[in-house]
Amino acid sequence: MTPEKKVLLEVKNLKVYFKVKTKNRLPWQAKKKLKAVDDVSFSIYEGETLGVVGESGCGKTSLARSLIGLNPISSGEVIWKGKNIAKFSSKEWFLLRSEIQYVFQDPFASLDPRYTVGEIIAEPLTVHEPGKSQAYYREQVLTIMQKVGLTEKMINRYPHEFSGGQAQRIGIARALILRPKLLICDEPVSALDVSIQAQVINLLQDLQKEFGLTIIFIAHNLSVVKHISNHVMVMYLGKIMEYADKYSLYHMPQHPYTQALLASIPEPDPVVEKSKKAVLLEGDLPSPINPPTGCVFRTRCPIASAECAEIIPALENTNVGAAHQVACIKV
Repeated sequence: MTPEKKVLLEVKNLKVYFKVKTKNRLPWQAKKKLKAVDDVSFSIYEGETLGVVGESGCGKTSLARSLIGLNPISSGEVIWKGKNIAKFSSKEWFLLRSEIQYVFQDPFASLDPRYTVGEIIAEPLTVHEPGKSQAYYREQVLTIMQKVGLTEKMINRYPHEFSGGQAQRIGIARALILRPKLLICDEPVSALDVSIQAQVINLLQDLQKEFGLTIIFIAHNLSVVKHISNHVMVMYLGKIMEYADKYSLYHMPQHPYTQALLASIPEPDPVVEKSKKAVLLEGDLPSPINPPTGCVFRTRCPIASAECAEIIPALENTNVGAAHQVACIKV
């Protein structure tokens, strides 16, 4: 009998709204709200990888940053070990940092050019484990550098001396030196060449097995997400359109938006590529400041009707299975 997996992180009705200034706003008029994340709920299980995909502006990064306290949460709950971290104080967040770490999209922008690689990787350790000897810090840094594919002779170099792939390995080493339980990767391979992308993905999978990591992996590339994820969450304009296990989502997509995203993946076989049915989305992504009424995807949806403008579809189970959820009244 397979043991039941434990939920590591549970998100309930999460909303992340930003007040923004708009043109021609009079002084007594209220600022408009940008709904970056709008009523999102999901769970992630220990030792698994949740892939989060969607177009730019769909709320992926805003969601990720809110989970680690970098974006203020407007409402909702983020449950970690039975506690709602959405209401944590600065002191409580500091204690939690060692358990939840973040890998940023641009490796060079996230590394301080004034520090050596050894200092960058050691910084989280010196903050959370102060008072240790320099020999201890160096030993820990060299150990994690070896695990991410960096050599000892690199420890005194500066970020500008490295390639993009190596710089991202530094960022991963810095995130893992505290041995966190959850690693949030915000498009960690989008700025890298295809061959380097594969190396970083394989590295993350190896580290996940070794450290028992749980990963939230954000990406545009659905092929990459398919390779690394156990479950996949498709977002559009701050909302979840579809959530399912990897096999179910890629082989039996239910939402029109998911179908369009999958149809956009190029096939290496020219015969297969030519035989594919094109799924085109008309128009541009609407503004999150003025989202469409009802279903936010209806303005680009090929099967939308007048009813879609009135009803906000809930994320519900489909006939594919209880683990496959979709937000569409037509499915």
